[in-house]
Amino acid sequence: MTDSIHDMPGLYIHVPYCRSKCKYCNFYSVTNTATIPHFLTALETELALYRPSFDTFDTLYIGGGTPSVLTIRQLERIMSSVRTMYTLPGSAEITIETNPGDADFDFMQALRTMGINRLTIGVQSFDNDVLSFLGRRHTAEEAISALETARKAGFENVGLDLISCVPGQRIEKWMDTLDRALTFTPEHLSCYELTIEPGTALGRALQRGLLSVADEQRQYEFFMKTSEILEDAGYIHYEVSNFARDISFSSRHNQKYWNHVPYLGLGPAAHSFADNTRWWNHRSLSRYISDIDNGNRPIDDSEYLSEDQLRFEALYLGLRTKRGININDFKKRYHYDLYGHKGKILDTLVKECLITNRNGYIVPTRRGLAVADTLSLL
Repeated sequence: MTDSIHDMPGLYIHVPYCRSKCKYCNFYSVTNTATIPHFLTALETELALYRPSFDTFDTLYIGGGTPSVLTIRQLERIMSSVRTMYTLPGSAEITIETNPGDADFDFMQALRTMGINRLTIGVQSFDNDVLSFLGRRHTAEEAISALETARKAGFENVGLDLISCVPGQRIEKWMDTLDRALTFTPEHLSCYELTIEPGTALGRALQRGLLSVADEQRQYEFFMKTSEILEDAGYIHYEVSNFARDISFSSRHNQKYWNHVPYLGLGPAAHSFADNTRWWNHRSLSRYISDIDNGNRPIDDSEYLSEDQLRFEALYLGLRTKRGININDFKKRYHYDLYGHKGKILDTLVKECLITNRNGYIVPTRRGLAVADTLSLL
């Protein structure tokens, strides 16, 4: 669909199974794994349904849910189906999310053998009290073992997911988790502030007044300290929540979402984007399987993005990244002169040290990244 390898579409596969539901998670998943065989058959059919529209992907991201709930044979089946129906270049970034409790050596080694070259481990914390509060099914000791095992299995691109701003968490405790993470020199770190979503176990507890969340000042302190510690350790703070040990280790797949590059999402609740249109699948495993069994794409709904909507998204997402926004490229692609329309506001943001304007790029500072969601309202 595109000429440059950097603009090739990405493929996302949503594995909608978890052994148990974490208290904070609102991603779609089910804990009954009896339907896995039927899901895999449906997924293969869905892969085939999109062959007229896509042919090559240079990133594959297997997420969830918890993909590591699947057996090696089941994961091999997915990889084989993708490679049979589509082209994955030898340089493709192939990522899988794993739970530390599933990560034994044989499993990790088999992942490498089937061509998966990037591992994201859902550590979340090295504090067992925090893990218990979040409802994680692994311990800090299992997280440490998983990281050691990943290296022994030969993974050279390992990422950790971590969660901060947990109710009652002192910033010193969070710094202990960061320090522990750095001892493993991971290639990538995703550091998310806990968001309590309605409908989750923590959301219900918040509604009943059983817990309180960090205020904006507290969130700001956590954010700034996280960025300072990791950048001092040599990491590049390339997106609001993401850090890479070298720019080559930044998530190529996620950058497709941020740059309006086409991507195909398969599985329940997965989202896709191409030709200025975004569509998403049913957030229901039964409806997903039913549609595919009847020969239909399992699409719940779609939206066509106008030029104004694309421009706003590009502004919003661009100001969440260290790369920032190339003023000339933005004008060519979205037919909008940022300095012509927003020059005074941009100059004010520069004076307030929220952005810089250098070499034709509008780039958020660390302080700017901390309030990135409001920068796009300029």
